[in-house]
Amino acid sequence: MNDANSLSGLTVALAESRELDLLARMVEERGGRVWRCPLVAIVDAPDEAAVQAWIGRMIAREFDLFILFTGEGLRRLLAAAGRSQREAALVAALADTEILCRGPKPVRELRRLGLKPQHQASAPTTQGVIETLEQLDLHGRRVTLQLYGSDPNPPLIDHLAARGIVPVTVAPYAYAPKSDEMQVVALIDALAQGGVDALLFTSQPQYRRLVEVAQRHDRGTQLAAGLERIKVGAIGPVMADLLHQQGVRVDFMPEARFFMKPLVSSLVRHTEGGEPA
Repeated sequence: MNDANSLSGLTVALAESRELDLLARMVEERGGRVWRCPLVAIVDAPDEAAVQAWIGRMIAREFDLFILFTGEGLRRLLAAAGRSQREAALVAALADTEILCRGPKPVRELRRLGLKPQHQASAPTTQGVIETLEQLDLHGRRVTLQLYGSDPNPPLIDHLAARGIVPVTVAPYAYAPKSDEMQVVALIDALAQGGVDALLFTSQPQYRRLVEVAQRHDRGTQLAAGLERIKVGAIGPVMADLLHQQGVRVDFMPEARFFMKPLVSSLVRHTEGGEPA
């Protein structure tokens, strides 16, 4: 099948916000129709003072190990440092600090700064971070942790606590609703009624908002039926794990590189009868 027509005849719903135009273009270039419904927006943390205080502590070299979860988190921290004219000082402090990255996206952001992490998690998940930490001597180490949105990450906090460590956390961004609720209801109805063939999830809050809107508008049954009917894609194992936990079948997922282009490529392979997720 010609790649330009590999998604011909398919309507693909996109829940992405920040890179929606890029993802939509990738689908359309392959002949697919796009249903745009960005479910959540990423916004700066509501507690700017707490973020600025953390930046001050990092610049003061108060931390020995920085667990960096997301590329978005690093970008937001740098932007916050820029607002207080401390971006260069923060980059210098990061260069002096041991860093463990959860996955490839924060690694990529560090490279843009000319930096390289000392550690990358064995898998781009919280469990992967824990498995990597188990190989490190943390005795007496001062650990700081960038939260994924505002999720307190109990499994990781519990692991560190069991080793006598109470990490300093920083939440440089939060999630907020994006599309109007009735647009989300329209998407849920389309999933159930045959108006959409595939749905791509790129972050956990997207699924959570879909469920919240369905519950508020008495669409729980329709959402479950729709997700069963269509092909569901996850950008990576963190997203796929949540969907599996909620009983949602994941039909396709990138094999190694968990970015937008590999996600669309995995949809193409699945459509052409390639290997499932």
